Amino acid sequence: MITIKDIRTIVTAPDGVNLIVVKVFTSEPGLYGLGCATFTQRHVAVVSILDNYLKPFLLGKDVTQIEDIWNTALVCGYWRNGPEFNNALSGIDMALWDIKGKIANMPLYQLLGGKCRNGVPLYRHAEGSNHEKLKEKVTELLEEGYQHIRCKMSSSNVDSIDPRSCNSVFNPKGYMRSTIDMFAYLRKEFGWEIEFIHDVHERLAPIDAVGFTKKLEQYDLYFLEDVLPPEQKDWLKQIRQNTTTPIAMGELFNNPNEWIPLITQRFIDFIRVHVSQIGGVTPAKKVISMCEAFGIRTALHGPLDLSPVGHAANIHLDISCINFGIQEWQYVSDSMYEIFPGCPEVENGCAYPNDKPGLGIEINEKLAVKYPPSTKTPAWTLTRLQDGTAIRP
Repeated sequence: MITIKDIRTIVTAPDGVNLIVVKVFTSEPGLYGLGCATFTQRHVAVVSILDNYLKPFLLGKDVTQIEDIWNTALVCGYWRNGPEFNNALSGIDMALWDIKGKIANMPLYQLLGGKCRNGVPLYRHAEGSNHEKLKEKVTELLEEGYQHIRCKMSSSNVDSIDPRSCNSVFNPKGYMRSTIDMFAYLRKEFGWEIEFIHDVHERLAPIDAVGFTKKLEQYDLYFLEDVLPPEQKDWLKQIRQNTTTPIAMGELFNNPNEWIPLITQRFIDFIRVHVSQIGGVTPAKKVISMCEAFGIRTALHGPLDLSPVGHAANIHLDISCINFGIQEWQYVSDSMYEIFPGCPEVENGCAYPNDKPGLGIEINEKLAVKYPPSTKTPAWTLTRLQDGTAIRP
């Protein structure tokens, strides 16, 4: 029996974003696994959970018993389904799948059933302060081979910064008008073959979200993301009854009670879970299979505050599921590739996992320590209405 011998938590910030990587060592010499536990805004809490609670609980356990480890770790503290603990558990879970792949001498996607496609199509973000600058960014991404592009206006009269408080000031009516005008312009300039995406970031009142989604229908979006916060998910029924604009949601989800009703009632078209936020590969593969049964596609969250280990896990899940939709992707810097050899390669708008066992990615710890995490409380810009009322970012 191969057991967990030690667990090391590594925090690095090569691009100024605190990333948490978990390294699980086994009783088999040279055999270890890597997992992503990144929660940038609460990284100290996640590290504490890993070092002070999960590590002593897991030492000596059989590394092959992933399902049992995931479920017992989840309930060993009684309270559960919080983002700090879920991300910590994700680091362990991904590392155990990495180890299992190395034991089997297979890449993770083979353990999940094998490839359903040759590569994973990606979408990137385009933003501009005016239409011409946005057009330049969209054109640049098209030339790089991307056919799915998330677009946003950063006009100062829509989403400005209050110099007194450093809070973002949001004008809902101005934002909606600006976004509708943006897509009218983009369709005129680029036609109808490009798949455009937009993220609302949960900032609209529910009734405004219904009307906004309906007005965007004419521009044939690939999907509209996070038009409502999870707390207002029942309003999705009104949106579904009033428009055919595809809806994507899920990056804030923590537990199954948040996504099960939306899937079974077919209120969403794309599931957007953040894999480490829900606890790793083990719950992610179950969510994806459930979505398949209800005709819902994947669009897994892939932001800057996700380590390359987490991005690799996404790609393995994407390439092995039949109901794949699209994968969010952020630019990977040269320093990231140096610290994390084995990152998925990107070519002509698609990502490709390598064929190495497990996740196929490593970490250069000597280089990682050259980019220490910030010790300050992370600055998270709050969003307020013009009268000062706080809303969700």
